[in-house]
Amino acid sequence: MTTASSSFNDGLSFDTRYLELDAYDDVYVIGDVHGCLETLEELLSTLDLGPNDLGIFVGDLIRKGPASDGVLERVRTTPQLLSVRGNNEQKVIDGRATLESLDDRAHAYLESLPTAIAWEGGLVVHGGVDPNRPLAAHSDADVISMRAPDGDGYDGPFWFDEYQGPPRIFFGHTVLEDPLEREWAVGLDTGCVYGGSLTAYDVRKDRFVRVSTDGHKDRSDDKIVDADA
Repeated sequence: MTTASSSFNDGLSFDTRYLELDAYDDVYVIGDVHGCLETLEELLSTLDLGPNDLGIFVGDLIRKGPASDGVLERVRTTPQLLSVRGNNEQKVIDGRATLESLDDRAHAYLESLPTAIAWEGGLVVHGGVDPNRPLAAHSDADVISMRAPDGDGYDGPFWFDEYQGPPRIFFGHTVLEDPLEREWAVGLDTGCVYGGSLTAYDVRKDRFVRVSTDGHKDRSDDKIVDADA
């Protein structure tokens, strides 16, 4: 659902759901889960969401980890939880990847996910944006998969090193050694499925909440970014 309620949201060509953030108490943006249900439950227990709190996922709820179906069911059936669409959701929707454990209801939920969730001054996407183009010039595919607009993936340079905002963008997709917090970009994929952590950002208090995980997949060091290096 695209709603033109925000000044920066006007004219966006990617599927955006707009929120009135003042309608909620605590608000958290949560990194890539990748089917790690036990870790997700630990994080949600730590956050202890109340009935008027909100958790927003940056996408990639599924694949690589052991319980994609369980993660989707948890997010889909919890009123306080929303998600944008990640590249792994898009692969399943497009038929480029399959998960036999997902039923028709789960597939319908994937197809319902917006590409972005926005509020005045904030934007949640999976990948990122090209800092050399206005937001209105981005497609769904751009914001789902963006990592290095002028480079080759993990070779960089990364979009968030040059992006100046506004809005402030919350993202996943690029696996980080530690969460990234800058004036205009907050990176939340801290390698949950690879033995890193699952990270949430407390929008009200400007702080990270992290829980560790045992990991389920190996990943080479050159595919994990130290953003402060």
